[in-house]
Amino acid sequence: MDQRTGTPVVGMIGGGQLARMTHQAAIPLGQSLKVLANSADESAALVASNVEFGHHTDLDALKKFAEGCDVVTFDHEHVPGEHLRALQAAGVSVQPNPDALLHAQDKLVMRRELAELGLPVPPFAEITSVDDVLAFGAEHGFPCVLKTARGGYDGRGVWMLDDAAEAERTVTELLDGGAPLLAEQRVPLRRELAALVARSPFGQGAVWPLVETVQEDGICVQVLAPAPDASPELIERAQDIALTVAESLGVTGVLAVELFETADGLVINELAMRPHNSGHWTIEGSRTSQFEQHLRSVLDYPLGSTEQTAPAVVMANLLGAETEPAMGVDERLHHLFARYPHAKVHLYGKSERPGRKLGHITVLGDDMAEVREQARLAAHWLSAGEWLDGHEIH
Repeated sequence: MDQRTGTPVVGMIGGGQLARMTHQAAIPLGQSLKVLANSADESAALVASNVEFGHHTDLDALKKFAEGCDVVTFDHEHVPGEHLRALQAAGVSVQPNPDALLHAQDKLVMRRELAELGLPVPPFAEITSVDDVLAFGAEHGFPCVLKTARGGYDGRGVWMLDDAAEAERTVTELLDGGAPLLAEQRVPLRRELAALVARSPFGQGAVWPLVETVQEDGICVQVLAPAPDASPELIERAQDIALTVAESLGVTGVLAVELFETADGLVINELAMRPHNSGHWTIEGSRTSQFEQHLRSVLDYPLGSTEQTAPAVVMANLLGAETEPAMGVDERLHHLFARYPHAKVHLYGKSERPGRKLGHITVLGDDMAEVREQARLAAHWLSAGEWLDGHEIH
């Protein structure tokens, strides 16, 4: 408990942009977010006042960091489970708990548990040899998808195997490097969706509107809220899947369930047990943002309203341009706000480099097509310093 304010201290392991935005949500609640960062130039460390430095794989650093925290949570899933159990054994409240978090850390564990629960997952198999992947391809067909069981994100750790020869070559190389692998049947998807929910230790649940996530080269470029042309039945099914996962696995905090929509229904792709890129739109677009809700959840507070604040909300990720823009970011912001004064910009304090997530832009309105186009143009301008529609800067 913070002696100055009388409010709980939440410790967040990881100093990235998720911790930065959680810190911003903690301020109006009077809470003191404590951050464990690797270095002083990480996104959250640039703005938070209560920062300690240490690596998430260093148990001594984790134990020291947890001192004085009422609860410890995460902005990534990479903390070793044995370290989290050691914190629990020392009396630290870890939310979500290590047994739940394991399903976001290990895709093979996740697939097995979800299949056991009768939830929709693609056919999959653990791959420990070339023979395993060849047998999987023979049964389920090529192309198929190969993934690392741990550590992959934003398209990293995922390979599309077009035929048996490529499968043999890729698996041989990865097994030589010691990577734990699994194969999945390629899903003939119509689009990608995300169901975002929150759950408290008391068991209260809250669900946001179902969203569509738009991907390019394995990276999310836009999130559309609510998902266009989604039937009430599809929405209910997606939200029911997410709430079932949260309750069955004992998840606390925010849970994002990434889904594929197919001709035959929904298929679960990935899980994230923390605030998630698919929920950044909630800062302006929902009565309660995912970041505030995560704090409420891990502290076992009653959860907030998830009602949308506008009929159409689009979040566009700001990615580093392939070539350095001629204008500095300050000048680009001037022009952006002159053209789109209603756009909400969130920069993460990162240096620019190609493909890097530097921030996001959120646009709200009444018409999804119009809002989506504005978000697309605004994000490209702030990234590259050029208007895609030929608009001239004078």
